[in-house]
This record gives sequence, C-alpha cells and structure tokens, in this order.
Amino acid sequence: MSRRVVITGQGWVTPLGHDVDAVWSRLLAGDSAVGPVTRFDARAFSTNFAAEVRDFDLARALADTTPHGHAALNTRFALAAAARAWRSAGLACEPGPGFRALPDKAVDPRRMGLYLGSGEGPVDTDAYFRANLAGWKAADRSLDAGAWAEAAYRLMDPRREVEQEPNLCLTHLARAFGCRGPAFNCMTACAASTQAIGEAVEIIRRGDADAMLAGGAHTMIHPLGMTGFIRLTAMSGDRDDPTTAARPFDQTRDGFVMGEGAGVVILEDLAHAKARGAGVLAEVVGYGSSADAFRITDIQPDGRGAQAAMLHCLRQAGINPREPGPDGRPGVHYISAHGTGTKENDRIETIAVKGVFGPLAPKVPFSSVKSMLGHLIQAAGAVELITCVQAIRTGFVPPTMNLRSPDPDCDLDHVPNQARDLRAQGGVGVCLSNSFGFGGQNNTLCIRKFEG
Repeated sequence: MSRRVVITGQGWVTPLGHDVDAVWSRLLAGDSAVGPVTRFDARAFSTNFAAEVRDFDLARALADTTPHGHAALNTRFALAAAARAWRSAGLACEPGPGFRALPDKAVDPRRMGLYLGSGEGPVDTDAYFRANLAGWKAADRSLDAGAWAEAAYRLMDPRREVEQEPNLCLTHLARAFGCRGPAFNCMTACAASTQAIGEAVEIIRRGDADAMLAGGAHTMIHPLGMTGFIRLTAMSGDRDDPTTAARPFDQTRDGFVMGEGAGVVILEDLAHAKARGAGVLAEVVGYGSSADAFRITDIQPDGRGAQAAMLHCLRQAGINPREPGPDGRPGVHYISAHGTGTKENDRIETIAVKGVFGPLAPKVPFSSVKSMLGHLIQAAGAVELITCVQAIRTGFVPPTMNLRSPDPDCDLDHVPNQARDLRAQGGVGVCLSNSFGFGGQNNTLCIRKFEG
C-alpha cells in the first residue's frame, strides 16, 4: 500500500535572502534580486548581470564548517539550506545560533535518505584558462597536450577539481546530517530538483525509507557558465535596467536571468512524522515526469511532454483538471510556472497548461518567481516548491513582476506585478509546481494543504 508523504521541514538560500519567511515577504512585495555581477569581472559580457546570493557565510548555518572547508559554493548553499530545513522539521540539533545535527531517537539514520538535483561545482576558471593558454600553439592553432598537462598539474588544486563533481554535494550532506539511507543525485538540468523531490517521494511511498532530505543546489555565475548561455542566446541582454530584465510572459521578454542558490525539504512518511510529533507543512499528493523526445535545444511545440507530466501528476493526486471542485473553483488553486522568460518556454508552457486545464485554465493563478529570483537552474524547482508551501500556509500567491506588455500568446492569469490575497476565496489548498529542463525533461509536483 502506498504511504502518504508529507513535508515537515524546508530551507533555502536564495538571491533574496536565506530565511524562508523573510524571503517570502520580499517575493510578495515584488522585490528584485537582479544586479551587476560581482563574482567576476563581467563588464565585457553581453549579459553582465545576474541574481547573486549575497551576504552568505556557511558558518552562520553550521557550527562546524571544518569538514566542508574545500566544499564548492553550490555545496555550501545546500548545506545551509539543509540545516535550516532540518531545524524547521524539529529534528535533533545543537541548540543556539550554530547548527550541528544530533542523533535523534525518533529517526533511524539507515532509513533517512538523500536525493539531490545538484549541478557541477564552479570551475576554477583562473587555473583552467592559464592551463589552456600554456598549452595553446598559436602557430598552427593546435593544443600541446603535454604542455597543457604540465601547467594544469602545477596550477590546479586537486581538492577544488574533485569538488566540482556533482555527487560531492551529496557526500557533504550525508556526512553533515548522518543520512545513511538511499542516496541519489540527478542532473536533469532545470528540472533536476523537482525530479529529486518527486523521486524521493516515491522512495518513501514504496517503503525504502521513512524520511528523505531532498532538493537541489547550483551556481553557474562564473565565466564559463555565463558564456555558455550567452552563446545559446538564452539570457536577457537588457543591460540598461537589469532589475526588469526578467520578464516572463511579457511580449518584450528576451531571455532568462541567471540566479543561484539551494532549496531543501524534509519529506517523511506521515506515520513516521506523527510518531515523532512533527508538524506538517503540506502533503505531496502527486508527481509526474516525462521526456519531450524531440530536440536538445527546442521544446516540443505543442507542449506534449509538459502536459504528460502535469496530467500524470494530477492523476496521482486524484484531481480532474477540467472539473471544478465543490467550491466552484478549479481543483488546483495556484501553479508555480517554470516561466523562464524565454520566448519559446513561456509560450509553450502556456499552451501546455491550456491543454491540461481546458476552459478552467484562465481561472488558475499561474505566476513565475523567476521574475524576481532569476533562474536558479538545478535549484529552481526546489525553491519554487517552497514558494508553493508558503502559498498554502499564508493564502497569498506571488506575482510575475515586470509584466507590462502581456504577450497575446501568454494569455492566462499570470498574477501581474502584485501579489494576490486568496484568503477570502478559501485560501490556497492545492498547488502545482512545474520544472522543464533543457533537453526535454519535464517534472511536476502537486502539494495539498494537510488535513489529518
């Protein structure tokens, strides 16, 4: 028998801050985290702005950072987000401003697993570029592999090179929190942390774990990361006013804005959570996953893959998307859009939502927090799921900012420029969170307000 899975803890590190309630207030206020890149000199880049995590110090989240002294920045983000989620879930930890996970009699570490959608760590660009230059033979435009290897051996720090591996984030979290259950990491691009949470839910449902620490972390705010997306013409080039550069669903949109960060939730079997007296933030009632099977760089034009993921998710949740609920409202009260701000993604996601919800589609609030946070790549899905949890907890849904000239092809309710209070309508009881990855990966989660 499939077990019920609930969210008992949540934590994030975002470009708007690190405290869940404080960041939520800023999202509802429509604050932008976008500004000039400070991580490196990006003045010559056509996109020289991003949504960076600022004022971050792992020591504020962990009492002992020594075991993680060489951890990459994405791993540090994940550790801090996980520490906040752990404390939020009421799991045993050292009291005081620091944090150290402690053995908890209510939790068997062999039944506590990990599933992350973590990207590669930042490249040591200075050493990398110097090694490439040392090996370059300009005369015949070729690479001297021996000269390159000699320079790389001299310049590169082996610990920094190892920490670039995507699985290392998982390793650090397992050590920090004593999780000895199932451990996985996926790299399905922008869909990764939604997939990680969905697959973690399935692990608990089938009885292979009692609890899972799940989410994602990423940063690509470095020269190679930024250059790659610039060459793909996927990022906004609106250097005149970076704070309005992220414009999902707007007719003038010209690409996404790079962000970074981490989001982590604690998932538990409901009986396990009740046995240890944990509070429940929301229940995960559906998960859907699909592939476009189309092209690497383009989305299937009719949004078939996105529709398949949403429909499977809603079937699991027992929701007919074309049938109003008992209160006359659609069965889903809010959709957290993937909503990147690229021409193709926003238009096709709108098509997909219309295909799923039919005549009810215009009645479902459907907004993108990437308009304020930027695109957190592999961390985006987890952070956006937490915004859904907050919508359920508070009754408010966040806006899509900078939506001044609506695209006629994006004609749904995108909650333009101002948060919406749904408490008078009964609040927010059910949310969908969409994540669609570069290459055609589609993942959707459905969460519901917990009732017994």
